Amino acid sequence: MSIFGKIKDAIFGHKDPGPGNRPTIPAGMAGGPPLGQQPQATAQPQAAPQALAPAEPVDVDQVLSDISRQRGNPDLKYKTSIVDLMKLLGIVSSLENRKELAQELGYTGERDGSAEMNIWLHKAVMKGLADNGGKVPASLLG
Repeated sequence: MSIFGKIKDAIFGHKDPGPGNRPTIPAGMAGGPPLGQQPQATAQPQAAPQALAPAEPVDVDQVLSDISRQRGNPDLKYKTSIVDLMKLLGIVSSLENRKELAQELGYTGERDGSAEMNIWLHKAVMKGLADNGGKVPASLLG
C-alpha cells in the first residue's frame, strides 16, 4: 500500500464496502456454507440497487485532534509538519518513506528531506485528503 494510502486509511478508516461488494467465504471455511451445499435460489426477484447517499465528508482536523488526544501526543505539530503527522498516525516518518511519498504525490524538487520538501508534502497530503472526500480547513491546506 502506498504511503498516502496509509495516511488516508488512518484518517478515513476502513468502511464496509456494502452488500454485493463484500468478499464471499468459500464453502467449508469458517463462516462460509458447509461443503457440498448448493446456494439456495431465492424465489423473490432482487430489488434494484438503491443509489447510495453521499457519505458524510470526514472532518480531517477533528479526526487528527481526536487521535492526538487518544494517543497522548499533544506536542506533535501535525498541523504543519509531515513528520509529526506521520508519527501521529503510526506511520514511520523516515526520509525513505517521505521520499516515497514525494514520488507518489509528484514532488519535483530534490528529495533530500529539506524543509521545502516537507512543507510541500504536508500541503499535498492535505490537498489529497480534501480531493478524496475529506473536510480539510483552509488553515491546513496552506
